[in-house]
Amino acid sequence: MAFIKQENRFDVDTLDTQVVGIAADVGRHDSGMHRHGKAQLLYASLGCMNITLDNTQCILPPTKAAWIPAGVEHCVQMRNVVAYRSVYFDIRKFSDLPQEVKIISVNALLQALIERMAMWEWDKPNREQVAVTTLFIEELESAPQESLLLPLPSDPRLKPWLSALQSGDELPLALKTMAKGIGASEKTISRIFSRQTGMPYQAWRQQWRLHGAIERLALGSSVSEVAFSLGFSSDSAFISFFKQHLGNTPSQYIKAKTAD
Repeated sequence: MAFIKQENRFDVDTLDTQVVGIAADVGRHDSGMHRHGKAQLLYASLGCMNITLDNTQCILPPTKAAWIPAGVEHCVQMRNVVAYRSVYFDIRKFSDLPQEVKIISVNALLQALIERMAMWEWDKPNREQVAVTTLFIEELESAPQESLLLPLPSDPRLKPWLSALQSGDELPLALKTMAKGIGASEKTISRIFSRQTGMPYQAWRQQWRLHGAIERLALGSSVSEVAFSLGFSSDSAFISFFKQHLGNTPSQYIKAKTAD
C-alpha cells in the first residue's frame, strides 16, 4: 500500500518501479541528513515541513512543494502532525526532470496529481502511470517558483545555537544577546553571517522569524499567538513585518491558503 505508518522503515531505492508514491500522517519527526537515487517531490496537504539541504533551510506550508533531484543530501523535520506526501521518480526513466532544487507553488491541479500519485499501489503497472505522470511533469515545469530558502551559517561555534533553533527550543535573539550567549563578539558574529549566508545577522533573523510565522499560521495559530511566540512587541508590529516581506497580511495569507 502507498499509505504507510510513521514507524515503518522505508527505502525507496529498493523498489524497482519508475514512480513510487507514499503518504503518511507524521508527528514530530527528524529524518536526519540522507539522500536517495530517485528524484523526489515533497508536499504536505496539512501541516508544515522544514527542509535542510546544502547549508540551506526552507519552510514548506501546504501551498508549496519542494522538488529535490536525485543524490541531493537533505533533512526533513516536522514539529507537529503533517499529512506527508512524497512522490519518487526513477531518473533512468525520465530524462526531462528538473536538475536543481525548486520550491514551487501548488495549484489545485498539481495538488490533485500529487495526492493521486502518492496513493498509487507500488506495483501499479508502468503503462497505467504514463498519462498522469506526463501531466504532472508539465505542471511541475510550469509551476511558479518561490523564494523560501534561508542560507545557514556553518561556523562550528554556532552549531549548538543553530541546533536549538532548528529544534524549536529557542528563538534568534537580538545580536548583542545572541553573541553573549555564544561567547563571541558582535563583530565576529556579524562577519560570520555576512560571509557564510550573504546577509547581515539582523536580516537573517527576520527571515527566520518569517519562516516561523508561516509555519505557525499554517498550523492554525492566531495572529496574536504567532506575534507573541516570535517575540514581536505587538500584533500590529507582526502584521506590518509580515506584509512587508510577503505582500499580504497574515489574515490574507490564511484566506489564500484556505482557498487553495
